[in-house]
Amino acid sequence: MDDPNGLWTSMEAYLRALPASLPAVPKAILVVSAHWETDGFCFTSAAQPSLVYDYYNFPPHTYELRYDVPGSPELARRAATLLSNAGFGADVDPLRGLDHGVFVPLKVAFPEARIPVVEMSLDASLDPAVHCRAGGVLAPLREEGILIIGSGMSFHNMRAYGDPRATAASKEFDDWLLRAATADAATREGMLRHWSEAPAGHFSHPREEHLLPLMVAAGASSVPGVRQFGELVLETAISGFAFA
Repeated sequence: MDDPNGLWTSMEAYLRALPASLPAVPKAILVVSAHWETDGFCFTSAAQPSLVYDYYNFPPHTYELRYDVPGSPELARRAATLLSNAGFGADVDPLRGLDHGVFVPLKVAFPEARIPVVEMSLDASLDPAVHCRAGGVLAPLREEGILIIGSGMSFHNMRAYGDPRATAASKEFDDWLLRAATADAATREGMLRHWSEAPAGHFSHPREEHLLPLMVAAGASSVPGVRQFGELVLETAISGFAFA
């Protein structure tokens, strides 16, 4: 969309710089989206996934966006098999398209749309421990050249955006999240599992679906994370993390 006030300029720059921050070009990308919840986990398995315009009252041209990226049925089946073998409910969906939590950031970061993309749902339990463990099970994909992206938002209280009174609380949670993400793997998992006890935790996430993708990405790594992006947007602190 048009952004005359430059609200998203820094985030755009962060996303555009993402490919250069990677050690190699990914063979495929697995994106955990905050916008898809299923009983157990599910993966898009279409060879040419469609797009899901899951937003409302936006300018007409935003419903005409295209991101004609290939899918990867093989990656979808591989990820589902890893989770199933570990005792998780997991399936593939050949009809589900990519929602805006996937195609919007990837359209900026990987505009050529050449790298195959698979979307992963959240488990409808929204249990943080389940998502941390699932990330650990999916960790072998990283050694196979798969980039795992957690697409959500580090602060997601829609009623607080734009309210200066929210700034201090959002910074409290952002500081806590920074400590959690950059801790050793065991400490990080313990903190993330108990995110609701963090300062301003429930204020920052009245519902936790936008935080859970980070837990899958973090769970797939055994080393401390780093903050790659941090900014005050709409009077609230937000951050982006990478887990090598």
